[in-house]
Amino acid sequence: MASGNLLLPVRPVVTIEAKMASKRDFFQDPEVERLLMKHGFRVHITSMGSREIAKQNYDGYDVVFPSGQPAADLISRERARANRPVLLYRPFISPIVLATYRDYAEVLATEGVAERLPGSGGPPMYYTLDMRKFLDLARGKRKGVQRDPEDGYRWDEIDDKNHVRNGNKILAQTSDICEANSAGTYLGLVAFVEHGNDAPDSEAEAEQLARRIKPLLVEQGLPSSERADTYLSPDGQGIAPISVIYEHQFLAHQLRHEAHKDETDDERVLLYPSTRFVTEPQLVALTGDGARLGELVSEDPELQHRAMELGFRTRGAGSDELTRFLIERRIPVPTTSSDDTRAVLPSLPLLEKMIEIVGDCPDRTDGP
Repeated sequence: MASGNLLLPVRPVVTIEAKMASKRDFFQDPEVERLLMKHGFRVHITSMGSREIAKQNYDGYDVVFPSGQPAADLISRERARANRPVLLYRPFISPIVLATYRDYAEVLATEGVAERLPGSGGPPMYYTLDMRKFLDLARGKRKGVQRDPEDGYRWDEIDDKNHVRNGNKILAQTSDICEANSAGTYLGLVAFVEHGNDAPDSEAEAEQLARRIKPLLVEQGLPSSERADTYLSPDGQGIAPISVIYEHQFLAHQLRHEAHKDETDDERVLLYPSTRFVTEPQLVALTGDGARLGELVSEDPELQHRAMELGFRTRGAGSDELTRFLIERRIPVPTTSSDDTRAVLPSLPLLEKMIEIVGDCPDRTDGP
């Protein structure tokens, strides 16, 4: 009778070459790596901003995963023009949010610019931000009174109780506008509000609007691309009181904090803009192997559940499931006001033109 170990066939491992922006957080998670390996995939990631992904050459790659729809649309359009169509997958959603610290949120609430959202009974973790009033402060307008528009309000001018002791102008810091989807989307939100809750519909209109809103976006300089890392760092509050990030980055931090310290991080809170734009990141499959990966992360129950554990809103999970998941982990559930305005971004060519003007972006096109 023969003895020994039974040798089972080994599943071949396919290495996926990928360019990814902030959603690389998902693919670099050790548990996601383990689950992908179980299905025979290893993902090798080249990291860069969403717009940079769309503007550079992506021959030799199986997938590209910009963080928002505009960059994915750029890629799809160029490939279709070259008669090389792509497949698009939308495995999860993560809204743009303005991340801040409790003292700053409370200053804005006292000013009537932010409103506390109902929570679980403890200190509020979520606020609604009135984008019109917020931008008015940056324009030198407070409570209906306009001063020199070039003289935007500073934190210490509206902080009567001396909570924050900050003399900087009241602005939200973004990642590099020339590279990051989050920054481009925030630019679109600001443009929509400044244009009377409407998107520009001509090139001349878009160019004029871009020059008008530029001080609201780059007055304090273009920071690094890792805006969420800065916000979550011990020195984040002194660097940028308000940062434009993705919701999943905040929720993932709170889930980790609760797991490690048995409590939420009550000093960090979110401002949900009253004017919102829902953008769905799209994984763009360029090859057959890329399409297999896109289908797997969009449909596999284990990978979808892990995405939720990392703070993403998964497409297959209803709001009740996300609510239940957060409650089980003692994380306050995000809620938004029912009367928020849904923003419309400019058309893709006009948005590109506005980004180039606001960011003084260099031409990095290598061709598709």
